[in-house]
Amino acid sequence: MKTLQIGMGWFPEQAGGLNRVYYDCVRYLPKADIHIRGLVAGGPQVAQMTQGQIQAFASAADPLMTRWRQARNHFTQLTATEDFSLVVSHFGLYTFPLLDQLRRYPVAMHFQGPWALEGKVEGNGSWGTRAKWLLERTTYRQVQQFIVLSDAFRQTLHREYGVPYNHIHIIPPGVDTTRFDLSVSASEARTRLGWPSDRPILLAVRRLARRMGLENLIAAMAEVRRQNPDVLLLIAGKGSLKSELEQQIKELDLNHHVRILGFVSDEDLALAYRAATLSVVPTVSLEGFGLIVIESLANGTPVMGTPVDSIPEILTPFCPDLLFEGTRPEYLAQGINEALSGQRQLPDTAACQRYVEANYTWPVIAKRIKAVYQLAMES
Repeated sequence: MKTLQIGMGWFPEQAGGLNRVYYDCVRYLPKADIHIRGLVAGGPQVAQMTQGQIQAFASAADPLMTRWRQARNHFTQLTATEDFSLVVSHFGLYTFPLLDQLRRYPVAMHFQGPWALEGKVEGNGSWGTRAKWLLERTTYRQVQQFIVLSDAFRQTLHREYGVPYNHIHIIPPGVDTTRFDLSVSASEARTRLGWPSDRPILLAVRRLARRMGLENLIAAMAEVRRQNPDVLLLIAGKGSLKSELEQQIKELDLNHHVRILGFVSDEDLALAYRAATLSVVPTVSLEGFGLIVIESLANGTPVMGTPVDSIPEILTPFCPDLLFEGTRPEYLAQGINEALSGQRQLPDTAACQRYVEANYTWPVIAKRIKAVYQLAMES
């Protein structure tokens, strides 16, 4: 099976859940006999890092019309020289300018979130939200089969875009447990990262964006600090809310208890999961899956998350005590304090790792994705 996969960006160059899933597909689907060529927005180093397997059609900073024109040019060149049995889309914005050319191919899509709705939550105007929705809706009409990460996004895809349920398949992302050095102890990981060894550490790996709920988590820390005066929250990620969150930390006098780390490399992120006492996912809306949940569990660190979209789908079958009662600061504070005091029985390292091994490893996930690809080719 030879596929041409249209992504958004290349993960080592651009962070983000969508880019990470695309990156992992490129790495692990070939082990299921799925040959991949790809197009993304990025720099010339993308082709260098992948030995030409993935090409950057334009820079992510280029004007949109330039990106669309170059996406068409690169698509035309690739399809003129190679035969593809399937085109796979990961991002509607860069698939839209190819629609006329896609009529010659079966198309499958990894739907990783409602772009229009995400923009609305982040404060985009009604005109921009409507334009994004129309672009997505038009693109999705040319897709035979969809892969979503959770039932929450299966419902969204059906409700918001009218896609029939029988064209939507729930397949969570996989995690490669071999890339984590589980022999590193929590204390050793803290030493390598320069983190304090004598404090309970909460880790939130999140883009600094409105729907991620970081404002609520920081507000909750004012109460958590009262019961746990040594607690430290570390936020790993970049985004538009950085200055706003830093101001909130200052106003609540939490400088000794909350730090924003900025971007954390993939290698250091594995150490960060190992070093943390607890990971926290405080999302308030549109959580399609939350790869960070299973990455933290794969490293043996329990995760507490809000009861939003896909998060209960992951955590409830494993350990219901890992779910907060709600998204507001008081619920986050209560849950964290109960976890740190032992009132909530959190799973140990081995239990976290066993849960991931049984449900979210790539050999299992790749076979399920291949089955949907074959279904798209037969549609």
